[in-house]
Amino acid sequence: MGGDFDGTVRQPAAFMAARIPSFTDFLTTYAPDLLPGFRGSLPGGLMLPAGTLLGGGSEGGGELVKNLPHATTIVAAACQHGVVLAGDRRSTAGNMIAKRDVEKVFRSDEFSAMGIAGVASVGLEFVRLFQVELEHYEKMEGRSLSLEGKANRLATMIRGNIGGAMQGLAVVPLFVGYEEETGTGRIFSYDVAGGPYEEHRFHSIGSGSVFAKSSLKKLYHDDMRVQDTVLACIQALYDAADDDSATGGPDLTRRIFPVIATITEDGFRRVPDAESAEYAEQVVAGRMQSPDGPLAPLPTDR
Repeated sequence: MGGDFDGTVRQPAAFMAARIPSFTDFLTTYAPDLLPGFRGSLPGGLMLPAGTLLGGGSEGGGELVKNLPHATTIVAAACQHGVVLAGDRRSTAGNMIAKRDVEKVFRSDEFSAMGIAGVASVGLEFVRLFQVELEHYEKMEGRSLSLEGKANRLATMIRGNIGGAMQGLAVVPLFVGYEEETGTGRIFSYDVAGGPYEEHRFHSIGSGSVFAKSSLKKLYHDDMRVQDTVLACIQALYDAADDDSATGGPDLTRRIFPVIATITEDGFRRVPDAESAEYAEQVVAGRMQSPDGPLAPLPTDR
C-alpha cells in the first residue's frame, strides 16, 4: 500500500473499486491465490509436480491424499423452532487416527452453522472464507443474506473447488440455519460439484452417515424438543462410531465429547463441553444396559 506525505494510507485500487457484495468474488479479482483450490499445492505449501493426480497415478499422489487428515461424521436434525448440528471429534489419515479432538462444527453467522466432512485442512479454509463472506455481504449491503442465499453462496464456493475435488481434495459440508420468517430450522447438503439439496427432518454426512441416519430413523419424530433432538443426535453418532472405524465415540477417559450446536430464534449456541459431557454420559450409561441403544416406539392398535 502506498502512503502520502501527510501520513494517510492509500488503499490498493481494488479496494476503491465498485462495491462487491461477495468477498469471494472480490478475492477472485484481487488475490485469487488466496481461494481454496486455486493453488497448485497441498495445504501447508507442499508443491505438486506438474500433472500429478492426487486421487491416484504413478507419482504416489493417491497415497499422499489418503494420509491427509479427514473429518468424518456430522449429523443434523430439525427441532422445535430450530435445528441441531453435531459432529464427532475424530479425524483419520488412512487407517490411522490423526486427531482425537478435532472440531468439525462451526458458526457461520448468528443464525446458521456448518459441519465439514472430507480433507480437514481444506474444509477449515472453506469455513473461514464462508464466515468472512457472510460478514462482508452484511457490511456492504446493510442486511444479511436470506438462508437460501447463504446456502447458494456456499454452493458456489464448493463448485469453485471442483478441480481440487477431482484430485482428491474434496470437502463436503452440511449447512443448517434458522429461517426467521417461518421460525423453523432447515438443512442443506452438498455434493462435490456444489449442490445444494435441501434435506427434511434430519440428515448426516461422512463415513458413518449411513449408520447415523439409520439410527435417527428409529429415534426421530417431528417437533422434538431441542434437548431431545440433541440426545437423538448423540445416539446417532454413537451408533455411527459403533460400526464405522473412522467415527469416534464419546471418550470418557480423555473427556472428549461431540461438538453440538443449536440454532434457534435466540441464534447460534455452541453447547458447552460440560453439557455435552452430560448428554454423552447419559447415552453411554444407557448403552451399558442396552448395547444396541433405545428401541423405537411402535404404534399400537387401539
